Amino acid sequence: MGKKGIETLVGLFVLLGFLALVFLALQAANLATLTRGDTFTVTARFDNIGGLKVRAPVKSAGVTVGRVAAIALDRETFQGLVTLEIERRFSFPRDTSASILTAGLLGDQYVGLNPGGDDKDLAAGDVIRITQSAVVLENLISQFLFKSAAEGGGDTKK
Repeated sequence: MGKKGIETLVGLFVLLGFLALVFLALQAANLATLTRGDTFTVTARFDNIGGLKVRAPVKSAGVTVGRVAAIALDRETFQGLVTLEIERRFSFPRDTSASILTAGLLGDQYVGLNPGGDDKDLAAGDVIRITQSAVVLENLISQFLFKSAAEGGGDTKK
């Protein structure tokens, strides 16, 4: 193999490395699977959104049906106001519930939609009324520690 052949192989290797870095950057920024169709927006209020981020997936039965478009604080109720963009090809009943879930034990958080049984479907601008806030790992650990301390509470004589 001549000098030109080696230079070509090195160039291809560098190009593949660059493409791999671009792919990893898109995965890390959660931009690899942008919604491709027409969408409509709905909102949901949560007492605690945990580590939910804009562009986090919205899933139903494990299938990505949309993205989180915006997160804000409602100044009247002091709840997290989450705006969801859902692809129009998916329709959900009006009594659909939304939960903030975690992918794996310490993975990223996403919004899970659980369809209800209403005859009418969610439309643009609707509010999802039934929500379940994020489970915060720190709160669970502190509850466990406080419960353990209360049960063990200084009773050393038995």
